[in-house]
Amino acid sequence: MSPVSSAKSTDEIELATRTPLPSSHSTLALTPASSSLGERHGSDVPVMLNESSLAPVDGGIGAWSFLLAAFFVEAIVWGFPAANGIFLDSYLATQKYSSQPHAMSILPVIGPLGSGTIYCSGIVLYPLCGRYPYHRRTSMWVGVVLAWASLFAASYMTNVVAILFFEGGLYGVAGSLLYAPCMSYLSEWFVNKRGMANGVVFAGTAVGGLIIPLTLPQLIQAYGLPKTIRIFSVAIVVILAPLLPLVRPRIPDSRTRQQIPAPQSKEWMKNTTIWIALAANTLQGFGYFVPIVWLPTFARELHVTTSQSALTVAFLNGASVFGRLSMGYLSDVLNPFFLAISTLLSTSLVTFIVWGLLSRNLAGLLSFGIAYGMLAGGWSSLWTGFVRPVAKENPSLNTTLFGYFLLSRGLGNILSTPISSGLLTGSTVDMTKAFPLSGGKYENMIIYVGTCFAGAAGISLFGWALELKQRVRRSAS
Repeated sequence: MSPVSSAKSTDEIELATRTPLPSSHSTLALTPASSSLGERHGSDVPVMLNESSLAPVDGGIGAWSFLLAAFFVEAIVWGFPAANGIFLDSYLATQKYSSQPHAMSILPVIGPLGSGTIYCSGIVLYPLCGRYPYHRRTSMWVGVVLAWASLFAASYMTNVVAILFFEGGLYGVAGSLLYAPCMSYLSEWFVNKRGMANGVVFAGTAVGGLIIPLTLPQLIQAYGLPKTIRIFSVAIVVILAPLLPLVRPRIPDSRTRQQIPAPQSKEWMKNTTIWIALAANTLQGFGYFVPIVWLPTFARELHVTTSQSALTVAFLNGASVFGRLSMGYLSDVLNPFFLAISTLLSTSLVTFIVWGLLSRNLAGLLSFGIAYGMLAGGWSSLWTGFVRPVAKENPSLNTTLFGYFLLSRGLGNILSTPISSGLLTGSTVDMTKAFPLSGGKYENMIIYVGTCFAGAAGISLFGWALELKQRVRRSAS
């Protein structure tokens, strides 16, 4: 090697930590910790990579195949907790589970514990994905195996605490290992269309939440609850194993000598609007998950069949597909606070009027599920709109802020279930109440959900006003 070329080869750029994401036009150098070339020369020799070899962003077979696979990962990981209301209804209807001490408090927490663990783990797993990117694909395979093992083991448990551990906690850990690496790849594949891509991926939750509740009642009736959970555990492996090879990085992972990324600026912490968005996100989370958990049980008060009660969650999740796709698209072109105010206020009104007053029969309850799914289901697709002005073209900061949004919503996901359980058990029968179904049994729960959304709308209005004020100041200066 000539001295000139040797000098050039030591001019290294670490691709994995470069911001903004590279397009596809120049030559970069990667420095593997141990490559065949380095081993032959007895030292670390940078490997030149022409960026034209990288797949394009925002399109192309690589981006679209990733998006398709990520959609299915989302559908499986989140679809099971989203269908928890069906399992809860079956557990409460089975004497050997419902008769155990504290079963009424423990069983409703199973699904929220699983999804809440996935939400809250992001703040830990996203930095780890950035620091050790070459472990992301291994993490996903471990997640698949653990998801199967957790549900397979839960299917043999009869004690409600053991079911909570395996079906709730351990499944949540498995889902976290699957979900965080998958989402960390998204900011590599999509830049200008990231809002749209997020909407498509998040729609996977809605599709999973639509299909799974429609199939569960028939499976439970034919095979029983334990065997149904066993079937679902096997289905996870069968569906995801062929798709995981498509969930891959656009930028090649390398074991670089410098494993610790450059210190990330904390300037974003001074941004008031991002904290306001996180506050609204938290309060929205405290209300959003309550109907998903309780609608099938609520439907039983209308004396409908198990299959009909499952339709309430299926319709809600199905309508969320429209909400997530539309909000993802709109977040690329409209102010996220304006969208937040619109969807939060509308959801609050729908909760009080349609759920509280008009859900006296199955048609009314299904109407609420559809309206609620369309309006409230698209909330998470707004996160990109809140994050974009702060993170700009920095993918590392983008995933960090995404982790904070997951964490704040996860707190609401976990805590809202015991709160709503307390509101339900603390209600007294009184036919003169404002929401008199079942003697007003669900009145406190309905008021709680509607108030959470109204409060989140108020916070978003404050954030929008503050943002407009800051914009006027910048224009004046």
